[in-house]
Amino acid sequence: MFRTPLARLRAIGLLEGLSFVVLLGVAMPLKYLAGMPEMVRVVGMAHGVLFLLFVAAALQVALERRWPLGRLVLALAASVVPFGPFVLDARLLRPELEAEARATPEAVPA
Repeated sequence: MFRTPLARLRAIGLLEGLSFVVLLGVAMPLKYLAGMPEMVRVVGMAHGVLFLLFVAAALQVALERRWPLGRLVLALAASVVPFGPFVLDARLLRPELEAEARATPEAVPA
């Protein structure tokens, strides 16, 4: 499923972005408008773990692919902006993964 570090980064990035949107769009309003802070604890913890996984995955991909420092900084900055991981995926990661797939010939079954 996640055969390459780039595919893993994409998956973690999408989950991290989704958790950030849920944290800001659901959990925070429930805390401040409905007096229900429990969701912030749960979603906040999940988001924190996913954020750390995203940073680790981005560093791994940057080292493996010899990304310029600016590209790594852009990827890390996208993780702290709402909807940033989705834009990063569409503009940078998906095209890079598709180019990798075109360059790697598929094994032909015998």
